[in-house]
Amino acid sequence: QVQLVESGGGLVQAGDSLRLSCAASGRTFSSIAMGWFRQAPGKEREFVASISTTGVYTRYSDTAKGRFTISRDNAKKTVYLQMNSLRPEDTAVYYCAAGPLLYPFKGDYWGQGTQVTVSS
Repeated sequence: QVQLVESGGGLVQAGDSLRLSCAASGRTFSSIAMGWFRQAPGKEREFVASISTTGVYTRYSDTAKGRFTISRDNAKKTVYLQMNSLRPEDTAVYYCAAGPLLYPFKGDYWGQGTQVTVSS
């Protein structure tokens, strides 16, 4: 079992940066892949990024590539999503998830989400 708690969301202006954190509990954190998803109002949840157990390998959606960076600290049992050059269309609830594979990433455990709002 893995419990996930996201933090770091908020209201920012277009062009700003934000770093999301996801703290995990449970003894298996270092052996599971982690990912970030987001869901905007009226839209389906979409994949943003994922990271392998050691942090060596990462995958990004086309919209995240070049602007977002996923990383993890296994000692702290935390995964991060650094988001730069934010756009209004990045506004969504962001969820972290834990799963067995880097790609295709499927979340077996989910956090409650953190709201990110980007104003123009």
